[in-house]
Amino acid sequence: MDTNNNPEVVLSVRNLVKDFPIGQSHNKKNFMRAVNEVSFDLCKGEALAIVGESGSGKSTGARILSRIYDNTSGDIIFKGLPIEEFVKKHGRLEYARQVQMIFQDPFGSLNPVHDVFHHIARPLLIHKRANKDTITKLVYELLELVGLLPAVETAEKYPYELSGGQRQRVAIARALAVDPEVILADEPISMLDVSVRLGILNLMADLKDKHGISFMYITHDIATARYFAEKTAVMYVGHMVEWGASDRVTQTPQHPYTQLLLSAVPEAGRHGRRELDAKKGEIPLWKPDSIGCPFAARCPRVLDKCSDSFPAITEIAKDHFIRCHNI
Repeated sequence: MDTNNNPEVVLSVRNLVKDFPIGQSHNKKNFMRAVNEVSFDLCKGEALAIVGESGSGKSTGARILSRIYDNTSGDIIFKGLPIEEFVKKHGRLEYARQVQMIFQDPFGSLNPVHDVFHHIARPLLIHKRANKDTITKLVYELLELVGLLPAVETAEKYPYELSGGQRQRVAIARALAVDPEVILADEPISMLDVSVRLGILNLMADLKDKHGISFMYITHDIATARYFAEKTAVMYVGHMVEWGASDRVTQTPQHPYTQLLLSAVPEAGRHGRRELDAKKGEIPLWKPDSIGCPFAARCPRVLDKCSDSFPAITEIAKDHFIRCHNI
């Protein structure tokens, strides 16, 4: 999804590739390609939803952007500078401050032996955004910002004393403590009760709209992507197969895989089970030398050339792109 020369682009990714070795051998044939030629722009104050099944490369991409993993190839541009130059100029800690991550499991991402105050105060101290005279006030303000009231009582609690939704709000407050430009939210609501998911999404939407934070929202639920994100990218086996404005991708999906995802979304007033228009086939293990379209084995509209070459990018409407031979 291209926004050339857009001054509001905060993070730009071009042709991102990530390979992982299979076993001990480093032969090219013994690598799996988790992310393949992924490109997108993340604009200030906007959300980009990355949607797909488990194993589609969503979380791997986020871990590359957070520098947990190194990319195999491709370019990452942050605030106009290649990421390596940004880190060299400003330091790795400064990049970590500006690009924060929220993990899927709100309990696993918090230390059970420390109270909430410690979790919020620690990043403030590490990044020198508070001192002993101001830190208590800032911690309480952050807890109030994410709706954890009364803040004084919440700060004294331990993770096991909080609900899943409250723990995720603590994780969000911890990320906000360092005043980030970008938040990488990796399945932030998937482990929460349905009753509290909307509250977390509305909180993130408020942070996006009022504070100008850019979100990369990773999810397998295309319905919440439509609700929260201005743009949506659908991934399958490490490949972006359809992307663009969320309304276009979700209201007029063109790729068979996007249509498959949307067909699984429950609809009010619909009785019975809708038959999914897809072949039964295994999800392929993609390798650096694999060819063709990764969805070919499951595609109901497969062509002969789908097995021979990966489709080129086609713009089918304004801000709506697809990789499919059947267009």
